[in-house]
Amino acid sequence: MAHWLIKSEPVKYSWADLVRDGETIWDGVRNNQAALYLKAMKVGDELLYYHSNEGLEVVGIAKVVKEHFIDPTDPKARFVAVSVAPVRPLPQPVSLKAMKAEPKLAGMAMFRQFRLSVTPVGDAEWATILAMGGDAA
Repeated sequence: MAHWLIKSEPVKYSWADLVRDGETIWDGVRNNQAALYLKAMKVGDELLYYHSNEGLEVVGIAKVVKEHFIDPTDPKARFVAVSVAPVRPLPQPVSLKAMKAEPKLAGMAMFRQFRLSVTPVGDAEWATILAMGGDAA
């Protein structure tokens, strides 16, 4: 199972919206590298749900429930989407500031490709962020 980080602006689609809806299509990704990451996702892969622009923090854990398909919001049918569902909130959100201050996270793809809305997360990085968020799982 792989791990990923997905970003959403909370004013557009927050963690609370995902919890309320129970599942959503992760669409609107128009960057080629991010689209390749979506294509690599498999059912059951876990996702860190990051609030961008406002909050700047990982707030929950979601999972992929449907692998890539043509993004219904792309009129040219060039990009893909996946379906995701919430798993659980983090007991304590993990801020961008805290992640940047943690030496174990220095190599995160998110920091090298900050503008991407989807990035991979290594197993050790995943464990570190969960520990920082008070999640024992």
